[in-house]
Amino acid sequence: MPSTVRTTTLPSGETVQVLGQGTWKMGEDSRRRADEVNALKLGLDLGLTLIDTAEMYASGGAEEVVAEAIAGRRAEVFVVSKVLPSNASHAGVQRACENSLKRLRTDRIDLYLLHWPGSVPLAETVEAFEAVKKAGKIRHWGVSNFDTEDMDDLAGLPDGSNVQTNQVLYNLVRRGPEFDLAPWSRKRGIPLMAYSPVEQGALARNTGLDAVAARHNATAAQIALAWVMHQDGIIAIPKASSQEHVRQNFAALDIKLTPQDITDLDRAFPPPTRKRGLEMI
Repeated sequence: MPSTVRTTTLPSGETVQVLGQGTWKMGEDSRRRADEVNALKLGLDLGLTLIDTAEMYASGGAEEVVAEAIAGRRAEVFVVSKVLPSNASHAGVQRACENSLKRLRTDRIDLYLLHWPGSVPLAETVEAFEAVKKAGKIRHWGVSNFDTEDMDDLAGLPDGSNVQTNQVLYNLVRRGPEFDLAPWSRKRGIPLMAYSPVEQGALARNTGLDAVAARHNATAAQIALAWVMHQDGIIAIPKASSQEHVRQNFAALDIKLTPQDITDLDRAFPPPTRKRGLEMI
């Protein structure tokens, strides 16, 4: 077991873990709620204290699952949530943030993200984020599903430099961000947060990972996750709805990929040679 979970640093100077816990699709079925809560609790016990959620997930149900999991442990958790673009106006952010706080049963969100670019002017959303931050309702803010051009637009706004992360789809079969978005972000010290790092489980069944997995006595999913965490300035947020799945994700922290592993993975999953539009799922 790793003695500590590796960290990366936000532009604010605060350190966060490179392996967090995702909650997309949690809260959709009451019959699975206890398992979901217990999975998140085990993650906390293991030291995976970054939990990502959103008002969109199960229409707030995932935030309620998180609330149950972190009850009595709020001080040790770094909570990330997201506001829908349709709620990204000045008044909308205020309302949405308050509603998320109620569902999460907390007085603050550590990192609040715009879920994807929408029709509300970005400058208005940034002003709203700064207002709820000043009010103490959030500690930091960021964005999600922003491509390089979107990040350029953000950087040109007053207070745009306060962005702390950009959460994007990134894994071995979705390597587009490596061409320009990841270098842009590294240059500015803004970590990317990788959602669906195992492609919603599809990479667990991809034979292109078998040889590397065999060398490490690991599963294909663990290699896919270890590869994401191997990248500089990347935070992985896989979802795990069972305790065994949490343990498997946690064990991926111990996998140290070798140069040969990286070569083999690049051959099986080639890096981009040209700009690709940012993918979303």
